[in-house]
Amino acid sequence: MLNYTFHRLLLMAPVLFGVTVVVFLVISLIPGDPAHAILGTFATPENVKELNAALGLDKPLPEQYVIWIGHVLTGDFGRSYVLHRPVIVEIGDRLFPTLLLAGTALVLSSVFGILFGIIAAVRQNGWQDKLITVTVLIGISTPSFWLGILLIFWFGVRLAWLPVGGMVDLFGDGGFADLVRHLILPSFALAAVAGAVLVRLTRGSMLEVLRQDYIRTARAKGLSERSVIYKHAFRNAFINVIPVLGIEAGFVLGGAVYIETVFQWPGIGRMLVQAISTRDILLVQGGVLIIAVAYVFINLVTDLAQSVLDPRIRRK
Repeated sequence: MLNYTFHRLLLMAPVLFGVTVVVFLVISLIPGDPAHAILGTFATPENVKELNAALGLDKPLPEQYVIWIGHVLTGDFGRSYVLHRPVIVEIGDRLFPTLLLAGTALVLSSVFGILFGIIAAVRQNGWQDKLITVTVLIGISTPSFWLGILLIFWFGVRLAWLPVGGMVDLFGDGGFADLVRHLILPSFALAAVAGAVLVRLTRGSMLEVLRQDYIRTARAKGLSERSVIYKHAFRNAFINVIPVLGIEAGFVLGGAVYIETVFQWPGIGRMLVQAISTRDILLVQGGVLIIAVAYVFINLVTDLAQSVLDPRIRRK
């Protein structure tokens, strides 16, 4: 296990290097002049030239990358020229709200996705399976931001059961109960598509396992159906589900950009939208890099968890 973990950590090094290169190039090659965006319409050529020099944008692209990555490795993501504060401080203030929203959505999608996937497989071709399948198709076909708008309209405006957004301080005067009320709609909107994907995957994996000979043998020995399903079938089916959980984690982190904007959630996603509109390059690079690195580490954790459940993976 230690050798496998060390091997996976070694493989992460080139992946992380590639992530930094892609993040830097994609943000740097966005059309438009950041200096003009920062200074406004009344910027003079002299002021633009001075600001480009201050930002290091007058240097060749490879040199800009070396300077940027050197600072990043020391924990210095630069300073936002729009917000006038260090990028790492701004990201730090926004990180917990995003992790809270994405983590809640991931838990909801995982629990309900796996549960309904098992039910659909066990009740194959029954009314439960057909109902879940139709619901899943609708969920996969519905964009998360559009679902969020529908939830706001019905539960926030028409029924007035839940707040529609606008939460500025996670720990404001309303306390924990108010936080939960604000969290329900955005987390559900973010979890819907991911949960639908997990339902289909769990159902397919469970059906494949339930057709195996050892399942028939377990039933022939007189084991209860609950024991056959959860102790034998699901444990083996779950091995195929674990890697997708890592992908779903990346999906909810990326989807948080839309959901946080729709619900005015004070996280990194909303920060990125605002930073892109103002061409705040260092803030955009820092936020995207944090999300990308988090996604890489989440996939590492899922790989290690899969190797624990299936020792054959460590021998590949």
